[in-house]
Amino acid sequence: MMTYATLQSDRREFLALTGLTLQEFQLLLNAFTPAYERRYPKDRTLADRLRQRCAGGSRKGVLDCPEQKLLFLLVYLKTYPLQVLMGELFGLSQPGVNYWIHRLLPVLRDALDSLSVLPERNPNDFARSQTATGTEPRLIIDGTERRRQRPKSPEKQALHYSGKKKAHTDKNVVIVDLRRKCIGFLSRTYVGKTHDKKIADSEGISYPPKAELYKDTGFQGYEPAVTRTCQAKKKPPRGELTAAEKRTNRKLARIRVNVEHALAGVKRSRIVKDVLRNTKDGVSDSAMEAACGLHNLRVQNRKRPLRR
Repeated sequence: MMTYATLQSDRREFLALTGLTLQEFQLLLNAFTPAYERRYPKDRTLADRLRQRCAGGSRKGVLDCPEQKLLFLLVYLKTYPLQVLMGELFGLSQPGVNYWIHRLLPVLRDALDSLSVLPERNPNDFARSQTATGTEPRLIIDGTERRRQRPKSPEKQALHYSGKKKAHTDKNVVIVDLRRKCIGFLSRTYVGKTHDKKIADSEGISYPPKAELYKDTGFQGYEPAVTRTCQAKKKPPRGELTAAEKRTNRKLARIRVNVEHALAGVKRSRIVKDVLRNTKDGVSDSAMEAACGLHNLRVQNRKRPLRR
């Protein structure tokens, strides 16, 4: 059975299975433990009633300690195996695995929020969160799609089918801070058929007034109240771009590639990279939010040495 006590001795294996270093795991664990106690107090039952007996009087469970609970959830998010396989790894039944996944996901969200690494979800508060950094933000907006299982309902099939990906997907719009490389804003989760610009318009994101916004052609016509927006120029029909326009497009591409790097970091968690099997309402959005928070946690705590 996989346990934290045995896994922590091998740093490479620990990083491969959880996506975090031991130091990052301990930092998250310090926030995860009180978050679990706040959400599930020991003097309350699952029905939120006062206990008649003290907690811990019966047989101890497999996930009895906070580090084992956090390890269980991080391994699931990072590797995204079948729940049957998770049960074999942690000594649980498949229904038990499903129960603990849904029980622990909100706790992880609370822990990441207490560490201030979650992306902003309220579009009206995004400007305030960016102004707090004290610098004029340079932001990149982009849409990202995640595959999901084909719905059984014909109506849902049509809504989730993405003509761009030729698959059934869920979609979010993200905004990345160019200087910090973090996911600063994450929109609600939309069906794959929804266009990027339509999501941005419906979210009604408020930007800092001195911000620069870089976008791609998926946001053609999206002009929020910022200092300026930058977008690569499309080649005209039956025409060619000038040499100066090509140089400008290359410069913008070198800037916009940072959002692709950030999304690649988010999709280290294979639950948002592989085909989503757990299609219960809210799971797709919660998984994406947790993956963005874990990416921001890595970015803030891993300092690369300066090149000389």
